[in-house]
Amino acid sequence: MNDFFGGPSQRGGFDAMYYWDQFHPILAAVVILLLGWIIALVVAAGVKKLLQKLDTNHKLSSATGHPSNIENLISKLVFWFVMILAVVGALNVLNISGVSDPFSNMVGRVLAYIPNLLAAVAVGFVGWIIARLVRVGLTNVLAKTDLDEKLSSEVGVSSLSSNIGEIFYWLVLLLFLPIVLSILGLTGLLIPVQNMVNEAIAFVPNLFITGVIIFVGYILAKIVRGIVEGLTNSLGLQAQAEKIGLFKSSSVSKFLGSFVFAIIIITTLIVAFEALGIEAISQPATAMLNEIMHAIPQIIAAGLILIVAYVVSRFVGRLVAELISGAGVDEIPMKLDLQRFLGQTRVSDIVGYLIVFFTMLFAVSEAANRLGLEQVSVLIAMFIHFGANILLGAVILVIGFWLANIVANVVQRGEYNSSRWLGNLVRILIMGLVIAMGLKAMGIADSIVNLAFGLTLGSVAVAFALAFGLGGRQPAERLLGDLLDKAKAEGKQPNPLKQNEMTSSVNPTSTPPSSPYSDE
Repeated sequence: MNDFFGGPSQRGGFDAMYYWDQFHPILAAVVILLLGWIIALVVAAGVKKLLQKLDTNHKLSSATGHPSNIENLISKLVFWFVMILAVVGALNVLNISGVSDPFSNMVGRVLAYIPNLLAAVAVGFVGWIIARLVRVGLTNVLAKTDLDEKLSSEVGVSSLSSNIGEIFYWLVLLLFLPIVLSILGLTGLLIPVQNMVNEAIAFVPNLFITGVIIFVGYILAKIVRGIVEGLTNSLGLQAQAEKIGLFKSSSVSKFLGSFVFAIIIITTLIVAFEALGIEAISQPATAMLNEIMHAIPQIIAAGLILIVAYVVSRFVGRLVAELISGAGVDEIPMKLDLQRFLGQTRVSDIVGYLIVFFTMLFAVSEAANRLGLEQVSVLIAMFIHFGANILLGAVILVIGFWLANIVANVVQRGEYNSSRWLGNLVRILIMGLVIAMGLKAMGIADSIVNLAFGLTLGSVAVAFALAFGLGGRQPAERLLGDLLDKAKAEGKQPNPLKQNEMTSSVNPTSTPPSSPYSDE
């Protein structure tokens, strides 16, 4: 610095070479920075243009599912890297080693790392190409089959070919990821990724076995379903089911075939989960399958109980209805003046319906016991008990009304003028008694029925007592007076027994009366 400020003045004159020696490093550094800036702009623009032609942003966004601007980021990194190179060159020209050495070391490491980076990029690019080829190949191969259509129509799974292609796409990328990390020397990330890849590779055979099991199970389920449907159609079960009123709007063969298909598919899936070794899924699924397999015989038994009970109850109901109709029971409501309550319904039809209804109730109760539905069975038993009480009460009411009409008609045929209202009174009294008995048998409000009936009889008794006591006071007085007078008159007359005893004591030798059994 002393030479710079005082060197030329001490020699006496302007020394241009001296000033050029002093300023040309600065000018060189400025030129280097300027050229570096221009080169950085050009290189960054070229890199960005190349990335745009490769459609890097769109591909990365579609792969990750998130919008990204990797093109600008890479171009900026390239720009600043070139600028750092220019700064290092400028500092070296200025001979400022204290500042340029750290940058020089950093640039050296970056430049030394560039081959690894390029190799990693090349390997990653190759892996990406292979992954895309595998995805496209699998998707096209599976698209040529009718697997997607079958699964969409039968299982509800859509676009299975594209899903399988995506799975293998990411699997190939996952296989290349440890190679890329190894080239980059990222051991901290390499170890867990390598372990994950090893586990994935070890899992591939299980995955293949699972796919084979699912495929074979699906084919087997389809074959068995076809056999069951064909056998069901050949046996004519559809016509038999329609005769008893079942499966009128559906197909027995389709139902049984779908049921068998579902059982086989469920079994196949559980075996597939076991082959995968996923115990968190396979164990609960196996337990569920065991429950289903254990319940299937009970379900079949319950269904057979319901079907047999329905068929038998309909047959017995029709038979009993015909017997009752032939016996003339359908004419009884008309004779009892009860047909208006029944309308067009016949007694025989009601009896047939009741037979079917209660038979099915018993069948449902037994089916519920088979299935272990104890609460349903208890509820149905309570309903059956209540229905039996209702029927008993209805029978009591019908018989009571019939007897009430008969007794009322007998009373109304009397010769007196009061016979008509006496007959109606008798009918009302008997009907009241019968209604109380019917409600008691039905178990409907027992305490209220007992209280009402007791109060009614008590009221009648009190009314009768009051009427007899107040209205018959004078006749009762005359009757009691006559009884007292008669008692007094009889008290004044001698006792004949006493007189006979006195006569016997006065005449002891008198001959006693002969016995009717003595010899003549």
